Amino acid sequence: MRLFRPLLLSLTVLASHVFAQESAEVPKQNDVARLRKIVINSLYSHRDVFLRELISNANDALEKLRLTSLTDKEVLSGAEDLNITIKAFKDQDGHGRIIIRDTGIGMTPEELTANLGTLAKSGTSEFLARAESTDTTGTGNLIGAFGLGFYSSFLVADHVYVSSLAAKSSQNPSPTQYVFSSGADESSFEIYPDPHGNTLGRGTEIILVLKDDALEYTDQHKVSDLIDKHSSFSSAFPIYLYTERTEQVPVEVEETKSDDVDEDVAVVEDADEKDTEPKTEAVTVEEWIHVNSQPPIWMRDPKTVTEEEYKTFYQATFKDYEEPLAWHHFSGDSGSGVSFKAIIYVPSHLDDSWWQNPLQTSSKDIRLMVKRVFITSDLGEDALPKWANWVKVVVDAEDLPLNVSREMLQSTRFLKQLRSIILRHILQMLVRIAEDDPEKWAQVQKVYGNVFKLGAVEDVKNRDKLVGLTRFGTNQRDSTSLDEYLENRKKGQKQIFYIADMGSTPEILAKSVFIEKLHARGYEVLLLTDPLDEIFVQNLRLWKKVQFQDVAKAGLRFGDEEMSPEEEKEEQKTLTEQFKPLLDWLKEEAKDVVRDVVISNRLVTSSCAVVADQMGYTGNIERMMSSSQGAKNPMHAFAKKQKILEINPRSPTIQGLLRRIEQLPSEEDGRDLDTEEEMKEVASVLIDGALVRSGFSVPDSNEFFVRVDRILRRSLGVSETAPTDTTVKPAPEVDTEPLNLEDPLLDMEWPDYVPGSLRQPPPESEYKPENQVFWEVEEIDEEGNPVKKSDENIVIKPHDEL
Repeated sequence: MRLFRPLLLSLTVLASHVFAQESAEVPKQNDVARLRKIVINSLYSHRDVFLRELISNANDALEKLRLTSLTDKEVLSGAEDLNITIKAFKDQDGHGRIIIRDTGIGMTPEELTANLGTLAKSGTSEFLARAESTDTTGTGNLIGAFGLGFYSSFLVADHVYVSSLAAKSSQNPSPTQYVFSSGADESSFEIYPDPHGNTLGRGTEIILVLKDDALEYTDQHKVSDLIDKHSSFSSAFPIYLYTERTEQVPVEVEETKSDDVDEDVAVVEDADEKDTEPKTEAVTVEEWIHVNSQPPIWMRDPKTVTEEEYKTFYQATFKDYEEPLAWHHFSGDSGSGVSFKAIIYVPSHLDDSWWQNPLQTSSKDIRLMVKRVFITSDLGEDALPKWANWVKVVVDAEDLPLNVSREMLQSTRFLKQLRSIILRHILQMLVRIAEDDPEKWAQVQKVYGNVFKLGAVEDVKNRDKLVGLTRFGTNQRDSTSLDEYLENRKKGQKQIFYIADMGSTPEILAKSVFIEKLHARGYEVLLLTDPLDEIFVQNLRLWKKVQFQDVAKAGLRFGDEEMSPEEEKEEQKTLTEQFKPLLDWLKEEAKDVVRDVVISNRLVTSSCAVVADQMGYTGNIERMMSSSQGAKNPMHAFAKKQKILEINPRSPTIQGLLRRIEQLPSEEDGRDLDTEEEMKEVASVLIDGALVRSGFSVPDSNEFFVRVDRILRRSLGVSETAPTDTTVKPAPEVDTEPLNLEDPLLDMEWPDYVPGSLRQPPPESEYKPENQVFWEVEEIDEEGNPVKKSDENIVIKPHDEL
């Protein structure tokens, strides 16, 4: 009895200790199960990131080994190379597996429990309370505070095995390889000695048994793309991917020579054998490909990077077969303590989709990275403006406040700063190209000239810099900036002259009736031919305090007028009195087209022109408004009527017209109706011609050309009443028969009609062999054999493959 009581007491103490351990273990295992549920269902927005997380962990293990080896060389024993290997495949049972192995520092059983079975550095309950909380206002950096990367494995895996062998050290001279095993739906994990022994040499091997819906990750191309997107620069150590490919290799045939075979015969057989193609067989070639062989050039000194390296990096990273036009490599500080390095590229082309989606401002070509690990390409509300979102950018920050999943920033302060920094460097780069490399700048203008105009309209903050990048053709040179234009202005010139006609060409626009006098006097006029040009000018209104002057509008001033405004008015009054009969008559004839008829001061050789009043539309704006919703606005109809017909008092045509009008008999003298009708016809052609030449449309184009035809007849001595032969073949009578839906012609696709496919033999009476060209199309079956015809009169020729 005395022996039993101490034994019972010992068992009680032991049981209480075991119970206490189990009580502590149960919450821990339950917490891990809850954590996995959060990771799988809530933490990550896309499960592709699992590979990024595991590669980052492997890189950390290698980096830790490298740092440890600086003070303890013994840790490098066991495995010579420092690398990461990845193998994705399907086993014999069709189950998908991914094996990720590194030769890093490795883990002891205690470290496996601490790093994979629990959450590092912080209590599990504390993390779960924060992770499950609906409060998302925290701004702390959670990366590194919890061991979350490994748990992303369960996004794609049903079960995970982690084999690890710690590096040798003075504290652990004979490490043992252990295995961590756990399932996605299990509430516990196991850690046990690896039954295979110490097979790794050193490091960690993770085996993911993929879910049935994750078998896509066994595709080596899929895995390669994920590495390239997320981790191609995340590790300073080599990453190797296992690949398989099929090659055709020749089959070696042993040559045997019989003693009783004639020598000559053997020689002939050898010659025949040389003419035959060698036999081949398919062989599977296994190969480890170095997938991160390209170093991150943004981390290097720009002086050490060659042009070829910049171009190669751009083409590989952004999948562009064309070389970039320019690039800018720089490092900086956001102003809030975040340092970064970046490269900005200017592509050599702009996709048509950029113009087809005017409201799309986001860009997927800004690769934001943290310590060489890709984080995101979506900057959200801090994305670059429309005019700049075509650039290709790589930004690598040293440290950023990321959320738990490392897929987005917790704070947008850095993004706002980054947006401003990128825009500033883009503009600096473009200005430098414009100043230092005219040939390359011409290429940039060809691709992005209209983009700069759009930016000047939209981006008020950077407007002055963007306006400095715009270029325009003029009547004196092919390309000029607004600053260069002002340097060429004449004395007294207080405006920037321009004329706009979208869709035209500078060569045609330079001959416009509106710039006759300006061109003759040597003034430079901007020739605006792009749709954005008019919008650009209307929004800018002035540059360096100099206003824009549309020369197609009334009120043209040169700035060097010799007469005072009063003297000009007096001269204008004198000319108006002189041409008053013609002005009054033209006002009546053109009352439906223009508001007024005046004497012009802008015309040199042309007889007349239609200009827009200050509140009216020019021909260019009228076309733009007519194609938009603004055409329904009542003010649109009012502005369209604000036109003025200007006549050139020095034009022989106008002077001759004045004489004819003055010679018309008055009503008291007996009106000459035929002459009046003829003069009305001349006036109509004159006015409609002025509208067309001034960029407007005529009210009735059919009537206009009928009048032109009559004038041409008179000039050619052809009778105006001579009828035109209008004889045409009438259509057949109405077909009273119902439509034959079985008619093969109804099923014919006429645009794809092949000559000869509807060939019908001609009647014998019309058949002339020397005048006929026919060909036969032979019908064959799936195996290439000719299909026999049922018609006995048709001769089937043997099918010839050649």
